[in-house]
Amino acid sequence: MRRLVKALAGALGVGLLMGAAGPGGAAAGSGPPGGGPAVRSVLDWRPCPRDPAAECGSLRLPVDWARPSGAGFDLAVARRKAADPARRIGVLLVNPGGPGDSGVDFAVRRAPSYFSPDILARFDIVGFDPRGIGDSAPIRCSQGLLDRRPPAYPRDQAEFERLVAFNRALRKDCRRHSGPVFDHADTLSVVQDMDALRQALGERTITYFGHSYGTLIGQQYAERYGERLRAMTLTANVDHSLGAREFMVSSAAGAEDSFHQFVRWCARTDSCALHGRDVTAVWDRLLKRADRGEVSDPRSPDHALTATMITAKAFRAFYGPDRAGLATELARLDAQPPPPGPLEPPRPSPPPDPAFHAVFCQDWRIRAEDHREYARLTAAEVRAAPHMRGAPRVHEAASGCMGWPEEVNNPQRPLRITKAPRILMLHSRHDPAAHYTVAAHVHRQTRGTTVLLPYEGAGHSVYGRSDCTRGAVDDYLTDLRLPSIGSCAAVTPSARGISRTE
Repeated sequence: MRRLVKALAGALGVGLLMGAAGPGGAAAGSGPPGGGPAVRSVLDWRPCPRDPAAECGSLRLPVDWARPSGAGFDLAVARRKAADPARRIGVLLVNPGGPGDSGVDFAVRRAPSYFSPDILARFDIVGFDPRGIGDSAPIRCSQGLLDRRPPAYPRDQAEFERLVAFNRALRKDCRRHSGPVFDHADTLSVVQDMDALRQALGERTITYFGHSYGTLIGQQYAERYGERLRAMTLTANVDHSLGAREFMVSSAAGAEDSFHQFVRWCARTDSCALHGRDVTAVWDRLLKRADRGEVSDPRSPDHALTATMITAKAFRAFYGPDRAGLATELARLDAQPPPPGPLEPPRPSPPPDPAFHAVFCQDWRIRAEDHREYARLTAAEVRAAPHMRGAPRVHEAASGCMGWPEEVNNPQRPLRITKAPRILMLHSRHDPAAHYTVAAHVHRQTRGTTVLLPYEGAGHSVYGRSDCTRGAVDDYLTDLRLPSIGSCAAVTPSARGISRTE
């Protein structure tokens, strides 16, 4: 267990060759830390196939920044130019999270409805697919092998060994299909790619907006290249200083808190399908029935629905949050009559994005030597979230790292930012994926650099929650004006789309 809870400290070099790039987009030298040969690339812009109003391109970069003359890959990039060139401030580089979400897709398809008109008018919105993701040398694995993955909750040493053997076989398979980028999919490598992109765009400084796992990219960029930032906003933050146990427990606490918020919402909301009932009792009874194989899958009534599937469904609903939809679904499952006979085994869940573990397991040292150690970690999760039985998505992520090499490219360590401008952080009080204490801990590590603005409501996304959250971010990004308020009140959308206090 000692290795599971150890948060490793490390130091990052801050040297990278800087050079000038002209407006045409020729990259300046983007060399490795401490000097060395520079990498020169050109962004070859062209209209994006999905939306010709946006531009798509690629940037040739080294797979291993310690060997810039070695193998390379093409970083996929998209740009949506500022709608009002006369008022243009510069580049707003965006990462929407994951790991595994596409920044190119965000810039091309989602940005116009996500950001306010003022942000769209004054910034070039630039998204990129981090290495191993989307169109940037995507991680590839054999689908047949992915479909045979064992459960993430091994019951004994034999099942744990099967999980380890599968993870090792999958890692070998993915490395064979993906090439050298697989071993360099960590966030520190992405940070160097991001700075090379800054130079290729011809920008002395950039403005950055990172959400969820994109906050880790932002944090580590600010730590290493803070002087190259104009401004940075981070929403739904990740704390990379936590040891494995603390990370798993804090994630479980966030899921459990969201469950209790759902229960309270249902008690005060007449339209909740479970209003007037003991929602916690309904939930616990439903999970016990699922444990006995007595709940059928509405998509395939002959197949059982497991308790893990139900908690994962609830966890996804808390992201919105879609409490009404979750209540309706739970009421429907609770009303099922006992099955006439044994149900078929559960339908397999879709396999995770192959890139997810390639990134996650190189950013986090989460390993267990045997089932006993793994079971202790799982038990700690369940103690923190007895109703949600841990954090489903995080547990799945951690289970995929069992059997990976002990050495990690980017292990957990305290965050230390010394040269960046003031950074605006936003975080929901009731975020299912990351408990609010996670953001508070990141803020404590960087108190001289970060300003934390809580959103008092629920859900994982923060920016578009209310006039308060959107206005605070917009004022900061455009005018560098930090919020003077202590927090943003919780709101729910009315029928006409106008926010009101919850």
